[in-house]
Amino acid sequence: MHPSRRRVTTLFLGSALALGGLTATGCETSADAATAPRNRRSTPPPPDRRVPLHGAVNCRDLGGYRTEDGKQLRYGRLFRSDSLAKLTPEDVTAVGRLGLHTVIDMRVPSEVSFDGADRLPSGLAGTSLPIDDTGLFAAMQAAIATKDPVAQQRLLGNGKAATLMSDMYPTFVTNAANRAAFGTMFARIADGDRVPLLFHCTSGKDRTGWLSYLLLRLLGVPHATALEDYLLSNTLRREADAALRAQLKQAGMMQDPDLLIPLQEVRTGYLSSGLDRLHRDYGSIPRYLSTGLGVDARTTARIRALLLR
Repeated sequence: MHPSRRRVTTLFLGSALALGGLTATGCETSADAATAPRNRRSTPPPPDRRVPLHGAVNCRDLGGYRTEDGKQLRYGRLFRSDSLAKLTPEDVTAVGRLGLHTVIDMRVPSEVSFDGADRLPSGLAGTSLPIDDTGLFAAMQAAIATKDPVAQQRLLGNGKAATLMSDMYPTFVTNAANRAAFGTMFARIADGDRVPLLFHCTSGKDRTGWLSYLLLRLLGVPHATALEDYLLSNTLRREADAALRAQLKQAGMMQDPDLLIPLQEVRTGYLSSGLDRLHRDYGSIPRYLSTGLGVDARTTARIRALLLR
């Protein structure tokens, strides 16, 4: 492949693939998710929540959200992000100012090999806890590499790209290795010595979005607010993803780069596909957390004590 086209393909794979407890009263049912607003946009985060970086567009503080019992998430304790592999030296300095003790990388080895390891401040080592991407990275790499509009339409058109995304989310529930990794993440968050903590995947929207949603619900944040945080990735990623599609078309890699939009976005239906499976297998989010992920009452209490005020 010509070097310039490889660079564009790298940009695509770094942007489009997204691998990306509750209060007594609060756990949404699958019906809640099904009837939630289907808008793909969200309002921008407040200035004190987004972490402005040149090499990562979806980095933000989870602080500030209100719970159903009137508490608030502390700022500066928990961060979610897209890949940190492309941080500039100025970005690395900015990340250093967050005072992080832990960085968790959910990317699978093929993503890390292709896009690069995280660029982190001196003395801060990342932890790899990969969540399986169901082969999506390899499949999309192959689709782009064809440069064939007919093949790309066959692979991604007519709702197939959206189906790929919807099929991935249930594996956050059914895949035992995924459950073990997510359970370990909750245990790390509950360890006060590991906080402040940042977790991320490639685009910071699907695997990261799933974990963020569950954390917010465990802390007692209402479903509507947790959903808004999930959908916020569309706002933060919109310009970068649109620029990427334009680059792919200009480079002759894709005649119809809009085929990628379902892969670049988060959608309520994607989250619902995972939550529906969660409810079928476990009945509720608290039971999924406790039985599926091993997040016991003591772990939940520690997380609440660390993150809420």
